Amino acid sequence: MIPHISRLLELWRIAAHYRLDTLIAKDDLPLKAKPIVKLIALHPAAWSSKHQKNPEKLKQALEDMGPLAIKLGQLLSTRRDLIPPHILNQLTILQDRVKPFDVHTVKDRVQQSLKADLNTLFQRFDEQPLAAASIAQVHTAALHDGKEVVVKVTRPDIKKQILQDFEILTWLGRHCEQRLEAARALHLNQIIQDYRQTILNELDLTLEANNTRRMRAYFTGSDMMYVPEVYMESTDVMVAERITGVPISDTETFDRLGIDRKRLAENGLKIFFTQVLRDNFFHADMHPGNIFVETVYQKKPRYLALDCAIMGELSKQDQMNVARMLLAVMNNEFDQLVHIIYQAAWVPPSIDKDALARDMRRTVGPMISKPMNELDFAGILLQIMDIARRFHLEIPPQLMLLIKTLIHVEGLGTALYPQLDIWKLAQPILTDWVKANSSPTKNLKYLRQHLPDLMLNVQEFPNLILESLHSLKMQSQWQDRQLRELQNIRIQIESQQKRSWIFGSMIAILISLALVTPWFIAIPLIVCSAIIAIWRLVK
Repeated sequence: MIPHISRLLELWRIAAHYRLDTLIAKDDLPLKAKPIVKLIALHPAAWSSKHQKNPEKLKQALEDMGPLAIKLGQLLSTRRDLIPPHILNQLTILQDRVKPFDVHTVKDRVQQSLKADLNTLFQRFDEQPLAAASIAQVHTAALHDGKEVVVKVTRPDIKKQILQDFEILTWLGRHCEQRLEAARALHLNQIIQDYRQTILNELDLTLEANNTRRMRAYFTGSDMMYVPEVYMESTDVMVAERITGVPISDTETFDRLGIDRKRLAENGLKIFFTQVLRDNFFHADMHPGNIFVETVYQKKPRYLALDCAIMGELSKQDQMNVARMLLAVMNNEFDQLVHIIYQAAWVPPSIDKDALARDMRRTVGPMISKPMNELDFAGILLQIMDIARRFHLEIPPQLMLLIKTLIHVEGLGTALYPQLDIWKLAQPILTDWVKANSSPTKNLKYLRQHLPDLMLNVQEFPNLILESLHSLKMQSQWQDRQLRELQNIRIQIESQQKRSWIFGSMIAILISLALVTPWFIAIPLIVCSAIIAIWRLVK
């Protein structure tokens, strides 16, 4: 059963009211998107809409649809290479200029959440919001010691709508997994559930505060990135150091100040790989509204990391797999790429490795032979998804957040410096990391660190071996019993079939004789047939 039909109808009405079906010319639409566009136009709200053929209303539409729609807009806002400029301008506004909520509500939430009067907490509290986004809005203030701070406050009453929307997405994901092999390969429903938990975590600002402190510790003293200090936090409110900078998307200001955009883009990529490989703790919501650049020192500008609500982590094995896969692509070693995927058990054992390597070389190969500004990244991504479908390639759900972040990084890099050679810059970083983490010295160090645990468990080895042997013996005995029972069942079925065949033949003969003989012979034959049938049924 479709969940929350009233909510679906409301989303349909909003899409029709703002005429989202007119955003893209019909000839440019993908074939599978055309039925959706036609459905939007059928709603009565589309017939009388004042926004007919006015795609500039996209921002209002996504705002009315709620936090998840705004999140989608923020993701798309980083793709200047894919989104038409007139649409991109509207999506960019969603990064930090969503419709704010009432300032009196803000003050009440701050006081109730931090359990203190506003005048006790702050020397000054500015009523005009500095920024407003999908989950929270930010106000500037000053502490009593004169420190300038920002106060982040979550929006009231949005959790219920988020939960409703995820129930709809869960239904859609389950529907797609039942019908589309690509959705099953991606574990689409698991991805939806993981993202659901990620968004719900974003509503708890104590988690963001802890993430910010952890990220700040990793980059203390760094000349490439600065993370602000957190002063106070609760579930609904976080008070942090105020830092000023320029959004990463403001390339005009960088050019005016004489900031080297190539160096800035290279540093951004180094920071990303440092987060993924060194710290295993990466910022996973890297839209321009969260990434700023400090411009005080124009020769060595630093990145400013904001909004650490959505962070990603990988297992050690997934870290190694991702690094080795990227290196294989950079070195044009597609047989090695397939070998790594096979070792990770992301493809079935019966897969045609040579065919998969050929398709990967044909599809992914252009990514390292062309500059970023000449790549059709969306087209390549769709081809990779098609390969995943055809070869039953299963992408673990924990890697999808990293893929989403890579899309952000690639989009930001294209906008900042289109000629950036990502592969040339990343190759030595990945090579050094793989060597360092697969060296005998590293493995011996790991063994020494865990030697006490291993020694404590050594005494359990004989018991474990005996238990395993006993388990195998019991399993063997169980299998023997099952085999004997199956054989007995087969014998009984064969015997039953023989008796049924004999019984059916006898009845057929008796009935045939009864039809062609006189009545005084036919009646005894029919009686005999009835007696045999009753006996057979009783038996």
